Amino acid sequence: MQRCRTNKTGSTSNCSSVVMPMECYMVLDDSAQKTVIAVLCCTIGSLCILENSLVLYLIFSSRRIRRKPSYLFISSLAVADTLASIIFVSSFVNFHVFNGTDPSKEVFLLKLGGVTTSFTASLGSLLLMAFDRYICILKPSDYKVLITSRRALIALVVLWVIIMFIAFLPLLGWNCCTLDSTCSELFPFVDTKYLSCWITLVVILLVFIVYAYMHILWKARKHALYMKKHQTQAGQQNTRMRMDITLAKTLVIVLVVLVMCWSPVLVLMTYSVFAKLDDPIRKTFAFCSTLCLVNSMVNPAIYALRSREMCSSLRKVCSCLERMPGFSESNPEAESTQKSCPIETVYEEVICNAKAEPTEV
Repeated sequence: MQRCRTNKTGSTSNCSSVVMPMECYMVLDDSAQKTVIAVLCCTIGSLCILENSLVLYLIFSSRRIRRKPSYLFISSLAVADTLASIIFVSSFVNFHVFNGTDPSKEVFLLKLGGVTTSFTASLGSLLLMAFDRYICILKPSDYKVLITSRRALIALVVLWVIIMFIAFLPLLGWNCCTLDSTCSELFPFVDTKYLSCWITLVVILLVFIVYAYMHILWKARKHALYMKKHQTQAGQQNTRMRMDITLAKTLVIVLVVLVMCWSPVLVLMTYSVFAKLDDPIRKTFAFCSTLCLVNSMVNPAIYALRSREMCSSLRKVCSCLERMPGFSESNPEAESTQKSCPIETVYEEVICNAKAEPTEV
């Protein structure tokens, strides 16, 4: 461990692929811990890939769905979460479980840039979705004018370009080897100042997401109180209050999942910038990192598969499969899936359609 302490300085001579003690970052020294990490990552990662692949298929197999801006944001989220699962699981398991090292720091930073891009793009997509729903609730009459498919695509392209540039800055030269600066105790070759800037970026994204959804919650509660006070049109009141309650419940789930999955990692990263870390803390960080993967796994269930339109598309797929010879007999759950698919909306889906398109209600 002394060798790890002395070599984790900013010296450039200690940053070559031969001299840099990569084993100092491999904190899982117990076979039980490695087994747990491997099982968690492979299980969660596989589910994440399957769920997000299903979401992408349902979106792009329906022309009506894929043309809507909100589903463009959901598809961006699904792509980011899929990439996060593939790159994170393969790199994380290879490094911490099999103690595999890369031939050079450039290869390692390339993989790290991929992980950083995917997770940050996931949060960025969540921010665009929060903004989309914010406009939908607060300015429903102007929603279709302000949020168009063209603007959504432009926003997504700008988002991914900026995030990729930021994520690959260590590979482009902002690393502790090139700058002869202090290296992070959590990530090899990563400069602590760069880590601080990335933490700040993620916190800003999370703050805006939380603010948007909290404002939507406040708006829903305010409307519920208004409807309760004015007892006119009881049928419309009850319908809208049920929608407000559904909206509130869903947004609470969103915020709880988001905070629970990201706060442990961000707290430990922030702590590493200002203090020395011991092995138990770094092991805790390794396990907490899988929570970001959990967030990518539950995103489809929260943002996509609860959608009425996505559920309708899923029922059509199940119907097509059911008509295939021998499928119904070998898969008796297909019919139950078709009939029991929930028709809960994605947040304000019904609310926006009811206000923006009154003729279709």
